[in-house]
Amino acid sequence: MAIARKRQVSLVDTKYYHCISRCVRRAFLCGVDNFTNQSYEHRRGWVESKLLALANVFCIDVCAYAVMSNHTHLVLYVDDKKAKRLTDKAIIQRWHRLCKGTVLTNKYLQGEELSKIEWLFLNETISEYRERLANISWFMRLLNEDIARRANKEDNCTGRFWEGRFKSQALLDEAALIACMAYVDLNPIRAKAAATPETSEHTSVKIRIESATAGKQPKQLLRFSGKSKKHMAKGLPFELKSYLELVELTGRCIREGKAGYIESSTLPLLQRVNITPENWLKLTTQFSRVFHGAVGRPASHGGYCEHLNRKRRANVSNCEKLLA
Repeated sequence: MAIARKRQVSLVDTKYYHCISRCVRRAFLCGVDNFTNQSYEHRRGWVESKLLALANVFCIDVCAYAVMSNHTHLVLYVDDKKAKRLTDKAIIQRWHRLCKGTVLTNKYLQGEELSKIEWLFLNETISEYRERLANISWFMRLLNEDIARRANKEDNCTGRFWEGRFKSQALLDEAALIACMAYVDLNPIRAKAAATPETSEHTSVKIRIESATAGKQPKQLLRFSGKSKKHMAKGLPFELKSYLELVELTGRCIREGKAGYIESSTLPLLQRVNITPENWLKLTTQFSRVFHGAVGRPASHGGYCEHLNRKRRANVSNCEKLLA
């Protein structure tokens, strides 16, 4: 039985989540329909543009993404602290970039006088908007609804475009995070849709490599801030150079079809998160198949399940084998 979304998200334990959406239609999300020979590749651009536009409005950052022929992979970071810091006016302005808002929110932005009762209702609305801007369900809802409407209009039809609601996984520690990001970034290579990370169209790794060649990090994505420490700026707790080397080396192993052993000395990032090279290859090729819920070391599961009032710990045996 599917687990309710509110019982999967615990920002106390982690702010990182892996989200997957699948298309139900034979014509695919963005691929080529072999029955009609019609190409829908242009829809990849729709998804990528909408995704990055939403990230610019929501208090949610994109860590990694891959837009495939019939599904999308996202790794998201929920910045709830930012949502709490924003002023009431900033919250309303951000939400109005997504939706029309209410009569009261529009009156407020126009500087019109509000009565006491109107202020009461306005404050309730602002609290609701503040919560939504740090809510993964709202983020995915606005992303998928927009793509579904555009696809239905293009196909001149109605009905479902996505396979129910999106699936999400909590990434409870650095090991789970780095493995999932590499899994997402290497999706096109594993699907033989690209030969190298830098030629993997509509993926986060391609954007990161393009920016890295200019000595920069892309503004659209959550930046790499270096090794995890107690007091650090917001960002992924890894070195960008190490991550790109990791993706390149892992991708090379996958393309050559080797179950193989990777010299640990060439993968400092793996040493830091304590994943063996053999387990790393399994994680980055079978992440969605191996894990079906929260992912992290067994010790990370305790607090997560306790905060969500869940007795059963999914994935514990696989986490013990691959992440311990």
